[in-house]
Amino acid sequence: MKWSNAINDYKNFLKIERGLSENSITNYVLDIKKLVVWLEENDINLSPISISEEEIQAFIYSIAKKVQPRTQSRIISGLRGFFNYLVFEEYRKTNPLELIESPKIGRKLPDTLSITEIDTLINTIDLSKPQGERNRAILETLYGCGLRVSELINLKISDLFFEEGFIRVTGKGDKQRLVPISDTTIKYIEIYKNEIRNHQEIKPQALDTLFLNRRGNGLTRAMIFTIIKQLTEKAGIQKTISPHTFRHSFATHLLENGANLRAIQQMLGHESITTTEIYTHIDNTHLTEVINKFHPRK
Repeated sequence: MKWSNAINDYKNFLKIERGLSENSITNYVLDIKKLVVWLEENDINLSPISISEEEIQAFIYSIAKKVQPRTQSRIISGLRGFFNYLVFEEYRKTNPLELIESPKIGRKLPDTLSITEIDTLINTIDLSKPQGERNRAILETLYGCGLRVSELINLKISDLFFEEGFIRVTGKGDKQRLVPISDTTIKYIEIYKNEIRNHQEIKPQALDTLFLNRRGNGLTRAMIFTIIKQLTEKAGIQKTISPHTFRHSFATHLLENGANLRAIQQMLGHESITTTEIYTHIDNTHLTEVINKFHPRK
C-alpha cells in the first residue's frame, strides 16, 4: 500500500465516518505528510503497513527538536488515529504508536476579556464609516452568541430566527445547533442589515450571507482577525486578542454569573462536557465565592 492511497482512504473515512470538516481533515493529513517527508529525506523506503515503532520513534525524536511539546503531542495523536484506522481496516495488526507516549503539557487556559474591555473595543469602532456598523454587529455576535470565527463568516440571513430568539449555527462537522440571541445583539444586526447591507450591491453567491465585505462578498477568517487586531491596537488593550477570545469570554462570563455548565456546552457546540469544563479553571475566586455562598457547610 502506498502512502498516497492510505492517506486518501483515511481522508474519506474522516469525512464520511467521522463527519469532520475540511479544515480538520487537512490538519490531520498535514501531520501524516510530515512523517512521509521525513521518510523520504532519510531514504527510508517503508509503506504505511511495514513501518515500525522504531522508525516512528526516530521521527518523533527529530520533530521534538523543532516544535513545542503541544505541537508534538498533536502530531503523535494524529498519527495514532491514522494507524488505528489501518488496524481497524485490517491493513495492519498493530499500531506502531501504541506504546509511544505524548509529552506532558500543561493545560493552557484561554485568554478572556473583561466586560469593560469588550465595551472599550466596541466603543472604539468608527460608526461614521459603513463598515463600522458591520464591525459592531460582528463583535456583538461573537460575544453575544459565543461563535467560532468559521461559524460567524458562514452565518446566513436564513439562519436568523429573531422572533423566536435563536440563530441557527453550523459548527464543526457541519453539525447544526440553535443558539439563543439577546435583544441587544439582534438590535445591532438589524441596524447593520437594514441600514448598510440592504444598500450594497451583493454578489450572487453571497445573497444569503449575513456579513459582507465592501465588494458584496462574504468575509474571510483573516479579515475578522484583522478587524479585531486593529481595534485592539486602537483601544490600547495590551492583550493578544482573536475572534476566539470573544467566545472564551462569552463562556466565562456566563459561568461567572451562575449559568449551568451543560447549557454552556450546548450553546458552544462542544461534543464533550470535558471541553467546556476548562472554563471552571479560569476564575477560581468566583468558584470559591459560589462555595461560600451556597454550600451548607460554609
